[in-house]
Amino acid sequence: MSEAPAVADSRRPLSAAGLAAAVGGLAGRWSVEHVPQTGSTNADLADRLTDPATAPDVADGTVLVTEEQVSGRGRAGRSWHCPAGAGLMFSVAHRLPRVAGPQRGWVGIVLGVAVVEGLRAATGLPATLKWPNDVLIDDHKCAGVLGEFAGPGVVVGTGINVSLTPDELAAATPPRTPAATAPTPPTSLLAAGSPLLDRGLLLAAILERLGHWFDRWGQAGGDPVRSGLRDAYRAQCATLGRAVRLDLPGDRQITGYAADIAVDGAIVVVTADGTRRTYGAADVVHLRPARRT
Repeated sequence: MSEAPAVADSRRPLSAAGLAAAVGGLAGRWSVEHVPQTGSTNADLADRLTDPATAPDVADGTVLVTEEQVSGRGRAGRSWHCPAGAGLMFSVAHRLPRVAGPQRGWVGIVLGVAVVEGLRAATGLPATLKWPNDVLIDDHKCAGVLGEFAGPGVVVGTGINVSLTPDELAAATPPRTPAATAPTPPTSLLAAGSPLLDRGLLLAAILERLGHWFDRWGQAGGDPVRSGLRDAYRAQCATLGRAVRLDLPGDRQITGYAADIAVDGAIVVVTADGTRRTYGAADVVHLRPARRT
């Protein structure tokens, strides 16, 4: 089956020069690099930040973009793969000069909020967030976000399904074993009907919002309340207000109502007996929809 012209255009290899042109007026804020293929853009930037020989050369706001990741990973080390050119995969190095240690855990949420706002602005699609930081369109997963500490700063990255066809989405979905819980079904901007598949313009839209939130968050000393970050996340989080099941380590489960997001980014769940329980991302293996009881 031949690809539509917009899909073929979207998958043309990117370049550092072309991305710099797409970013345009934001170029002074971001230093955009491009590699055709790598294991993981997050790992590449993290290695450079933690190596004393290379860390001084990693500018705050370095953005590493690739056509294909062969060792891409998400939360809890889960692997995933997107065909070359079919996604927007990038990571950003940020040194967080004004953010204290305990507040740095919000850095992944900062990028998640920026991705949702950037996609909404660029495509008009109703992007939302599934706690903690999966990007959804109509309850289908379009992107994931991963943040990690690295030397003097942090690295945050995302992989966005841009032009994957339904057949490619089906092929990328891992087989489900009898014991496995149903994963969030995947989608792409193409499958969701986006009028824009230009990866350079999508990157620019997301970086514009990321710069906005890095500034507000940093000026507030990393405080998610004073910066408005928690309120923005709450407004975008499709998990809130729903019945959920949390799969916990040791084959434990808990069901309840997703009531709120705590000041540390944890999810607040109210169980059937009215007990309020708080769970951080590291405490939860999976979060799935549950039937109301």
